[in-house]
Amino acid sequence: QVQLVESGGGLVQAGGSLRLSCVASGRTVIPYHMGWFRQAPGKEREFVATISWGDGDTYCADSVKGRFTISRDNAKTTVYLQMNSLKPEDTAVYYCAAKPTLVRSAIFDRENEYAYWGQGTQVTVSS
Repeated sequence: QVQLVESGGGLVQAGGSLRLSCVASGRTVIPYHMGWFRQAPGKEREFVATISWGDGDTYCADSVKGRFTISRDNAKTTVYLQMNSLKPEDTAVYYCAAKPTLVRSAIFDRENEYAYWGQGTQVTVSS
């Protein structure tokens, strides 16, 4: 079992920055990739970014590419989402997710590929 706790959300003006953190705890036999998803009011949850456990390969959705960066610490227990040049359309609840896998480097951008989820953190961008 893996427990995920997000933090760092808040209210920011358009053009501003926020850094989200997700701390993973618990034991797993299999290592896991980490991902960020978001859900805006009235919309389905969508993929934002992912990072592999092996080589640290990253991949971001086109809507955030060049503005958001995903990273993780050396212990691989905390994943970050640095969000720059925020726009009102980035307003959403942001969720951290973990996907246990033996594949060192791969891209997983589908919600149903992830087994563990955090409770979410609200990000609101004002215009």
